[in-house]
Amino acid sequence: MSNPRKAFGWAARDSSGVLSPFSFSRRESGERDVTFKVLYCGICHSDLHMVKNEWGFSTYPLVPGHEIVGEVTEVGSNVQKFKIGDKVGVGGIVGACRSCDSCTDHLENYCPKLILTYSAKYYDGTTTYGGYSDIMVADEHFVVRIPDNLPLDCAAPLLCAGITTYSPLRYFGLDKPGMHVGVVGLGGLGHVAVKFAKAMGVKVTVISTSPNKKEEAIKHLGADSFLVSRDQDQMQAAIGTMDGIIDTVSAQHPLLPLIGLLKSHGKLVMVGAPEKPLELPVFPLLMGRKTVASSGGGGMKETQEMIDFAAKHNITADIEVIPIDYLNTAMERLAKADVRYRFVIDIGNTLKASS
Repeated sequence: MSNPRKAFGWAARDSSGVLSPFSFSRRESGERDVTFKVLYCGICHSDLHMVKNEWGFSTYPLVPGHEIVGEVTEVGSNVQKFKIGDKVGVGGIVGACRSCDSCTDHLENYCPKLILTYSAKYYDGTTTYGGYSDIMVADEHFVVRIPDNLPLDCAAPLLCAGITTYSPLRYFGLDKPGMHVGVVGLGGLGHVAVKFAKAMGVKVTVISTSPNKKEEAIKHLGADSFLVSRDQDQMQAAIGTMDGIIDTVSAQHPLLPLIGLLKSHGKLVMVGAPEKPLELPVFPLLMGRKTVASSGGGGMKETQEMIDFAAKHNITADIEVIPIDYLNTAMERLAKADVRYRFVIDIGNTLKASS
C-alpha cells in the first residue's frame, strides 16, 4: 500500500538511543482513521527502554512516544466519534484483532495481535511510528477524546501512566473508600497512582527509597503517609497493614519487604517492567494467601473512562514541558530519575522541519 503522507519527527537510529530529526511517511489514512496535529507528547520510561532496545524487540529507525495529544485535522468518511477541531489522544496501542475474548471484553491491550503505537507492524505492512512527530494517524477506535477542562500538556501522560495505574486499582478492587493502598516509587506512574487512589477515597502510603520525597508525597500529592523502604523500623511498623500495593518501580528491587506490608489476602500488583527477573519468595505468600499480580495498560473503553474520571476530579500529571531539541538531555535525566514527574515535549511549538 502506498505511504504518501509526509511526516517529520525525531527518531533513534540504533541502540545507542540517540535521537535526531527524521523525515518519514505516515500510512495513507483510511475511512475509519482520524488524523491529528500532534501538540504534546509525554516521555514514558518505556520510551527510554525502547530507544536502547533494552527489551529486545525494538526496530530502527524508531520514533517513540505513546502519550500523544493534539487536534483533529481530518477524519475518514466512516468516522463516527470525532470531527475536525476535536482534542484527542492516542496511548500505547493503535490496533488489535477486535474479535478475540480480550477484545470482546474491551481489553484490547491484552489482545495477542495487538499493534503497539510504535516499533510494530501495521496491517498494511508499514512500520508504526510514535508521537515524537508532527502528525498522527489512527483508527478512531484507538483514539481517546480529551475533555475540554483538561490541559492537553498535563493530560498527555495519563494516556500511559494514568491508565497503567487506574486500571489495576479498579480491576483488583483497590478502589473502595477506607482501603489502605501502598504505592512503590514516586515517578511518572507513582505520582498519578497516588492522585487516582486518593480521588477514589483510598488511604495511600507512598513507599520510596528516597527520604527527601516525603514532603512532596504528603503535602503536594496528598498521600496519607510515607515509608522509607530502606528503614527497617518504619517497614517493621507497617507490616500487615495494606490491602494492596501498586509497584511502579522498573529497576531491580526486593519484593520480600513489600509482601510483608500486605494484610492476609493482600495483592502486590506490578506495573513497572524491570529488565531482569525479580526474586519471588513463595513462603511469605503462603502465610496469608497473598497474591503477586500484574497489569499492563488498559483497553480503550477504560482509557476513556479514566480520562473522564481525571477531568471530573481535576487529576493531571505533574510535568516539565521541554522543547524537542532538549530530547536527548531529557532522556539522560530520565535515566537518572531526575524529573518531577514526567517530561512532556511541546511538539506544536518546537518541532520544525529543517528546510
